[in-house]
Amino acid sequence: MGWMPRSKKARRRLLVVAVAAPILSLAAALAFFAMGDAVSLFYSPAQAQAAHLAPGKTIQLGGLVAKGSVTKHPDGSVEFVIMDHAASEKVVYQGDLPDLFREGQGVVTKGTFEASGQFRATEVLAKHDEKYMPREVTKALKASGEWRGDADRAAPTGATKG
Repeated sequence: MGWMPRSKKARRRLLVVAVAAPILSLAAALAFFAMGDAVSLFYSPAQAQAAHLAPGKTIQLGGLVAKGSVTKHPDGSVEFVIMDHAASEKVVYQGDLPDLFREGQGVVTKGTFEASGQFRATEVLAKHDEKYMPREVTKALKASGEWRGDADRAAPTGATKG
């Protein structure tokens, strides 16, 4: 017992640390392993092609909607192409598209690749630019006098537009 502390109290503390450390390490490892599939990142078309994703695995695919690629069918399905700087992927979606969905705009789709290589989306989320602010937030900021919008920057604080 040359390396053990002489004090009974110190030996008890060392024993507690020696028992707790592996338990906490195991708990952290299990938590990170469980969260592995829950992280909500999306693949760009080039990343999806490089990853060779298995058909049927649910992923998020994001990029810009290629101009002139949106085709709406009478049965309610929509086809469009998502592209990035290096690749593009054709997407098929059944349902209503978001109001912000436009050609040339960013989107994130959730779905699976089929065995044919086509991406079938179950959800389409349109992305907006960094200047976007919901109307309710804009109204609240204006009411509190904290609004710093482009049009209001020229007016001094407390001044009213006429």
